[in-house]
Amino acid sequence: MTDTPFMDIHAILKYLPHRYPFLLVDRVLVCNRGENIRAIKNVTFNEPHFTGHFPERPVMPGVLILEALAQTAGILTYATLRKVPNANTRFYFAGIDKARFRRPVLPGDQLILTAVVERNMKGIWKLSTAAYVDDEEVSCAEMMLFPDADNATPFEGA
Repeated sequence: MTDTPFMDIHAILKYLPHRYPFLLVDRVLVCNRGENIRAIKNVTFNEPHFTGHFPERPVMPGVLILEALAQTAGILTYATLRKVPNANTRFYFAGIDKARFRRPVLPGDQLILTAVVERNMKGIWKLSTAAYVDDEEVSCAEMMLFPDADNATPFEGA
């Protein structure tokens, strides 16, 4: 069952502490608490990293693709916990395994970001993540996250 069929940028800002130029999720298409999430990152030429990576052939840095996936996974974990971060909340990226990059991501591409909960043990979440352009996988990784749920605020709409 779909708990959150859609999140616009205003809802995303409640779940993530990131702001421009480091907020890398534009919209959540579907979020099934405790299961999976599907989100969008629109890749545009005017993003600051493209001026130096690379001037003659702009390519989105792989580390930013992974960050977009981690942010997507973070939204899923907090939505599952029915909490939102506040000024006292910390969110930790605990690990990454099996990261792969299959093709460059270019300005004009639309990244479809996905995360699937594999397990939650003692507050550390393991998720499988993947990024797609059209139907082609461009990157994937296994991630471990530690959301500071004790210092988060209960979500009023939960």
